[in-house]
Parts: sequence; structure tokens; C-alpha cells
Amino acid sequence: MIYANSQSYRDAAQKRVMLFGMSGLGKTYLSNMLRDAGGWFHYSVDYRIGTRYMNEFIADNFKREAMKVPLLRELLLSDSVYIASNITFENLAPLSTYLGKPGDPARGGVEFSEYQRRQAQHAQAEVSAMLDTPRFIARAEEIYGYQNFICDSSGSICEVVEANDPADPVMTALSQNLLCVWIKGSDAHKAELARRFDRAPKPMYYRPDFLSDLWAEFTKGAAQDQIDPDSFLRFGYARLLDHRQPRYAAMARWGVTVTAEEVAQVASPTDFNELIATALDRACAAA
Repeated sequence: MIYANSQSYRDAAQKRVMLFGMSGLGKTYLSNMLRDAGGWFHYSVDYRIGTRYMNEFIADNFKREAMKVPLLRELLLSDSVYIASNITFENLAPLSTYLGKPGDPARGGVEFSEYQRRQAQHAQAEVSAMLDTPRFIARAEEIYGYQNFICDSSGSICEVVEANDPADPVMTALSQNLLCVWIKGSDAHKAELARRFDRAPKPMYYRPDFLSDLWAEFTKGAAQDQIDPDSFLRFGYARLLDHRQPRYAAMARWGVTVTAEEVAQVASPTDFNELIATALDRACAAA
């Protein structure tokens, strides 16, 4: 770890932290709070994925849909209109919409093979965005004068690294430049996340082998047009929570762990720094 103990973190002129864990446990809340309070550069991995590595895929998908409309087709072919996504830190809908959900096209689904292709694109984009982190640390300081850096990772980061491998390139690059911090949820948080997801299912990233097994289990050989895309997402989400937990735990061995309950008590950068210092004390005591 780049900070040996709580005192080295408190004394550090540059505080560099990466937050990881399931979406909905506080990563973006903390990142926004630190950015808004000033003094911290906020690097959103999902934003980087959507604006740098998936941007063309997203825009081309919009154009394919627009070409189905005669008026828009004519305007596009004559370069009379411009179509692009408008991703922001607060609105990542274009990325989610492109990732999509497999199942009946009449209910908003995409063919499973196309869904797999988009999943692979996302995995490659996520690795690239994570490996960009050290460069953004340097840019944040050299261009904007930020000493402190917060990396708001995607919930699916655990799916694209092999944290049990001490030579994993992504984990190595991250741990050499930031303190990796797992926001760990309780069983109560898991149940609440599942309830939220049930109300509004959203596209997710799955490891290829896990996705194939999940799809086979859910469809039982049924035709594509018999599959409700939202029902598949709901089916997979609870299993995804269980699947990701040990992968997050393996990542946590590269850094420290805080709980979602602790995160909920953080209201200022001072609170955040004390949270990280406390986590480092725990890690030192357990070593």
C-alpha cells in the first residue's frame, strides 16, 4: 500500500484513493462530496468508459436507430444533423442503454450474441479506463494543481481483474498509485440493493462464463422472443451480488476495507480522511 499506516496518510501532501464495491453503497456520493468541497480531483471510471472508449459504439447505435426514420436518414446522409451522446457524471444512461439487456426485441431486448459482443467491448473499455488512472493523477496535478485524487470505480471492476494474481496488471498499477478501498455492504444492504434493482432493472456487466451459465439457467432453451429482458436482469442480479463478493474481498487484500455504515456517516473531507485513517489502523492491527 502507498500509505504504511494512518499517520503516513494524514501527513501525506497527496492523498490518492480508489473506491470500489457494488453500485449504491456510496462510491459516487463520497467522490462528489470531495469534489464539491474542493481540493480533490474526481476521476469517474464509468464517465471515462462512456466518453473515451465506448463513445463511438454508443453514437453509432444512435445513428443506426435514426437511420430507420426516413426524415432523420435523409438528414444524416446529407450531414445536416449531428448525433452524439451527452454523458455526464450524473447521467450515464447512454452507456447503460448501449450495453442493453438480452431478450425479446419487442420488449427492448437485444440478441444474445450482440449482447455478448457489447459486454466484451465494455470489459476492454473498463480495463483501459482503469489503466488510465495513473496518467490522470499526473494530469490532475500538472494541469489543474490538484494534490488529492479520488477514483470512483465501476461496480464491475472486480469482474475484469484477477486480484488473486499478485502480477495482475490492473491491480498492480492501481495499488502502486492509490490506496484501494473496498466499501463493504452488509446483508441488509444486499437486500436493499436487490429491492432497488427490482424496481428499476438496469444493464450490468457479467464475466463471460458467468453470463453464459446464467443465460442457460434462465432460458432453459426457450426462443429469444420468449425472454423478458427485465426478468432476466432481475434473475441475475441477486446471483451477481453473491458472485462479486469474494472477488471484491480478494481486491481488498490490496488495500483496506470500510463499511457502508461508516460511509453513511461521512459528511466532509475531514470525515473522509478520518475514515481512511481508521481503516489503515485496522489493517495494520490485523497484519
